[in-house]
Amino acid sequence: MRQAFHDITVPTHGKGLYALTPQVCEWVQASGIRQGLLTLFIRHTSASLLIQENYDPTVQTDLERFLSRLVPEGDPIYEHVLEGADDMPAHVRAALTQTHLAIPVADGTPLLGTWQGIYVFEHRRGAQTRNVVLHLLGD
Repeated sequence: MRQAFHDITVPTHGKGLYALTPQVCEWVQASGIRQGLLTLFIRHTSASLLIQENYDPTVQTDLERFLSRLVPEGDPIYEHVLEGADDMPAHVRAALTQTHLAIPVADGTPLLGTWQGIYVFEHRRGAQTRNVVLHLLGD
């Protein structure tokens, strides 16, 4: 059993989904591990990770609109406002989504479905630099 680690830096420029499937697949292939389990973890509390449709971009737009309606900025219930009106909603959105993913790997490729892509889901309005840690365990 072998394991490998890698970091991917994802620059964002506001709310939305940012694809990282190509970088993940390239690294998995280059690792030399053919069968195993890939874990991705985002090291932030105001962004998350998603596996989502990668064909029709309106899916991504609709997800953003839905979460904006579900977790609005400026809600008076928020006490944490030191980092701006979008910060506490970003924490709630990250809590409702995922900060880690687990994807099986076979033949040196993550076993994603035909229309699935891996995304950083940015929940803040401003530009950020997000760090995603990859851990691959297998043979």
